[in-house]
Amino acid sequence: MMTDINAPYGCRKCPRLARFLDAQRIALPGYFNGPVPNFYSPDPKLLIVGLAPGLHGANQTGRPFTGDAAGDLLYAALEKYGFSTGTYDKHKNDGLQLNSAMITNVVRCVPPQNKPVAAEINTCRDNYHTPQLQALPNLKVMLCLGKISHDSTLRSLGMRLATHKFGHGTEYVDDLGRTILSSYHCSRYNTNTNRLTEPMFFEIFARAREICDG
Repeated sequence: MMTDINAPYGCRKCPRLARFLDAQRIALPGYFNGPVPNFYSPDPKLLIVGLAPGLHGANQTGRPFTGDAAGDLLYAALEKYGFSTGTYDKHKNDGLQLNSAMITNVVRCVPPQNKPVAAEINTCRDNYHTPQLQALPNLKVMLCLGKISHDSTLRSLGMRLATHKFGHGTEYVDDLGRTILSSYHCSRYNTNTNRLTEPMFFEIFARAREICDG
């Protein structure tokens, strides 16, 4: 069975992020305002790796990619390719369930301007992301959303970035035979500028479905 690796709510390993959350608990007292836990089904085959919680998305709701535009596209893709059951309704009590999937972030706390610094990425990777990858025995696909997610995941796996560069649709295999797929992040900026379109994103999920079923 898998182990769920989460940062404790009061984690202060990254001082800048901890101070930012302290301020949000005052400014936005109705928000979750803590390290956002993973969202998962038992023994996932697909792991979706995002960057960090959005201030008015996951940081508000306490569930990854829930409550903002990025989540609208992500959860539509999960439903289309059979990785979820139920109706996504932008809050963690909507009854949505994942099927053979987990959603996580390489940085568990919301960063100022949605931009974590290298030390924060490294700290979260060493304490939470790498152990989580090691605790998923039936994992087949790691779907990395964006370059930071891609790079941090490859570092967790001990793979060289120089020979495993990020790109939309890139596909690599680690020493355990697990596939690392990468996509442009499903952020509002990327979709509004057409850097990422819905068909492009769905193609990545179609490939993930193919591998998971193989």
